[in-house]
Amino acid sequence: MWADTEKRRVLGVATRLFAELGFDNTTIGLIAQAADVDPQSMIAQLGEKPELYRQVMLQAHHAEQEVLVAAVARFTPTTEGLIELADAYLDFNLEHPHVLALWIHRWMGDAADVADLEELYARPLANLVTGAVRRLVPGDVDADHLIWTIVWCVYGFLAGGMQETGPGPDRPSGPHLDHVGDPTAQRRFRAHLHTLIRRMTAPTPPHPLASA
Repeated sequence: MWADTEKRRVLGVATRLFAELGFDNTTIGLIAQAADVDPQSMIAQLGEKPELYRQVMLQAHHAEQEVLVAAVARFTPTTEGLIELADAYLDFNLEHPHVLALWIHRWMGDAADVADLEELYARPLANLVTGAVRRLVPGDVDADHLIWTIVWCVYGFLAGGMQETGPGPDRPSGPHLDHVGDPTAQRRFRAHLHTLIRRMTAPTPPHPLASA
């Protein structure tokens, strides 16, 4: 019987490989080799690859859930409150890149035969956050799409950076790729995210004909 520390160590190795290679390209043998354990012993302790993957995704979900539940508990239904919530989400993904990588693999069709994880993990967190901010957004803004716009922006920036289109105060050399590890790039993206939220939560201006 493995000790809990050994199980956590092997799960950590599996997490890294699933995040880097995806479920479909990671074998039990590769995980066992990287963790320096016997494959059959690993299967006996942690299950076959789908079971191991589910444990990895559950750990990732618990880490994200802890942060988002705490952030929602602090949330105030104001624009600044939503900005703080978005910052907590961005900070989590900056600090836990493997969680983002695991979900991006699934978005691309990885582990299609391991079903229901979106319903078990992604949807409840999305519902939690959307329910908290729904009364904040103007009537012409779809709260679900606003929350997912933030998710898409965070995932897109952290997964691929952004191609600059020309020189600027911090970019005298012209076009280049904003690297997500660059603090300046992170600050610029965060500022954009804040502006997006402020514009999307601003009161709907009256129609010009309304006062005619």
